[in-house]
Amino acid sequence: MQTYAERLTPPVGLWIGVWVGALALGLAFFAALGPVPGLVTLLVPGLLLSAVLVRSAAEVRVEDGDLVAGPARIPVRLLGPVEALDPAAARAVRGPASDPAAYHLIRGWVPAGVRADVLDPADPTPYWFVASRRPIELAAAVEAARVSP
Repeated sequence: MQTYAERLTPPVGLWIGVWVGALALGLAFFAALGPVPGLVTLLVPGLLLSAVLVRSAAEVRVEDGDLVAGPARIPVRLLGPVEALDPAAARAVRGPASDPAAYHLIRGWVPAGVRADVLDPADPTPYWFVASRRPIELAAAVEAARVSP
């Protein structure tokens, strides 16, 4: 059963920036070489960068007793208490206080997140950091999944 779901999609401003940049490039090629190279130069980078933006959106879910963050999954029973982090605390975990052995699901356009220690002694990952636009709700969903049968 799924108790929490969030998709970390890029913001509208990033999409606009991709297409404005592609338009500027297309117009430059149009002015220099004509309409066909201009159209190709507009569409190819615009579509390729749009595909990158679509693929960069990550799923964060709590379902069936697991925390799913992008391609990774961990049972919530193997996590310690989940801490909801505001943007300043999340910045520290992503930066100066970061452990390279930890699992990080980071999206530059999502400033906050949650952090939880990994309790499994066989797992070399010390903690998980998961970006979230709603870190308090995500932390509550993980804690609720821990006590659910």
